[in-house]
Amino acid sequence: MGACIALPFLEAMAIPGIKPGAGAVKAPIRTAFLFMPNGVHPEHWTPSCTGADFEMTRQLLPLERYRKDILVLGELMNKNSIFKGADGHYAKSASLLTCMPIKQTIGDNISSGGVSIDQIIANHVGHETLFPSLEYGLDRITTGVDINVGFTRLYGSSISWKTPSQPLSKEIDPRLAFDRLFRSFVPGRQVKEDPWKGSILDLVLEDAQDLKKNLGRADQDKLSEYLESIRSVEKRISNEANKEKFAKNITPDIRKELIRVNQNIDEYVEVYGGVDVTEKTRLMLDIMALAFWSDASRVSTFMFGNSVSNRNFSFLEGVHGNHHSISHHMDKADTLEEYIRITAWHTEQYAYFLGKLKSIKEGDKTLLDNSMVLFTSDLRDGNRHSPRNLPIILAGKGGGKIKTGQNIVFEKNTPLANLYMTMLESMNIEEPGFGDSTGTLSSITV
Repeated sequence: MGACIALPFLEAMAIPGIKPGAGAVKAPIRTAFLFMPNGVHPEHWTPSCTGADFEMTRQLLPLERYRKDILVLGELMNKNSIFKGADGHYAKSASLLTCMPIKQTIGDNISSGGVSIDQIIANHVGHETLFPSLEYGLDRITTGVDINVGFTRLYGSSISWKTPSQPLSKEIDPRLAFDRLFRSFVPGRQVKEDPWKGSILDLVLEDAQDLKKNLGRADQDKLSEYLESIRSVEKRISNEANKEKFAKNITPDIRKELIRVNQNIDEYVEVYGGVDVTEKTRLMLDIMALAFWSDASRVSTFMFGNSVSNRNFSFLEGVHGNHHSISHHMDKADTLEEYIRITAWHTEQYAYFLGKLKSIKEGDKTLLDNSMVLFTSDLRDGNRHSPRNLPIILAGKGGGKIKTGQNIVFEKNTPLANLYMTMLESMNIEEPGFGDSTGTLSSITV
């Protein structure tokens, strides 16, 4: 065993004597939680019509082709993110997936109040995969104290909590995220070639070819498509290897200083310099899709930015500033227009991920059909910091349990935790309750 990759679900895995598509192989349900910081323009988010004939607002327009695959959910709120001293973002982002009040602190004695919903799911299904869950994002952990609200910035760096006091750090480097999943070497084995330059596919190609000989045509095509998808991601990441090679040509002292300065430059460029992060974002989403497809993991979170993210979005046409600053629009028309365009960019990336999942067939369904993919922010409007009527989209049919293609507005202040309880129920996961839940959302289930 030199290296290995997980395989997608193939028809050859079916029970002998039962035709493919006849229910012999039941694909697992995957869940993903995608977080967008700083809210949305509230007047250009929720469609005016409910039901199946809703119109796509400007910020939802990138999802037009997935209209039948999504649910737009209105009037859900995270009640426990409201308490004395909970101004600003941190009390809302840190509790987004726990639905419990966090501890106000400026130190490292943090508490999210509970275990996040992704980890509840991982505790039930994680033992069946290589990794119980995956946590991805774009921004490194933020430290220090936000003196404006009196919270440690650690609360804004994670939405996934293994325990109330243990946030799960996210991987933000596509190369490391990819290799963690798809590259494996025997300990102590001497590698002649630079392992950062090689392809995992080169290591398993012979076994893959032997496997294809014993598969039917449909499985051969699926395996080829799967391997090509891995190769495509590898090629897109490989340009970063040149930077690693260059670093080896300098002395250790210079390298240490380069690393320090480079980290500062990276953070400045990505957050304040207006560098286009679209490709990096899509690489991370591609890796998430591969992880779901190969069953390396069935649970993942992704943060487009840390809470209070002030990423410069001047790479977008018509945008000339930073996200958090623009979200405090003060109802100015020009600033609101920039705010809409930034939100639309996030929705476009979400749509890209849905497209990847929908393109992958699993029997008579798609990977998207066998998933539940939540896209949300921790507050409605960045200018008002309200956790009421959160902007929420749920995509995927959860294996046939979720009734998509609707815009649904619930009673005001319906607990967000009710949505999470519905997701658990759809996966046949029994929990006595979650956060401040009062039940499930029967109108979105079959």
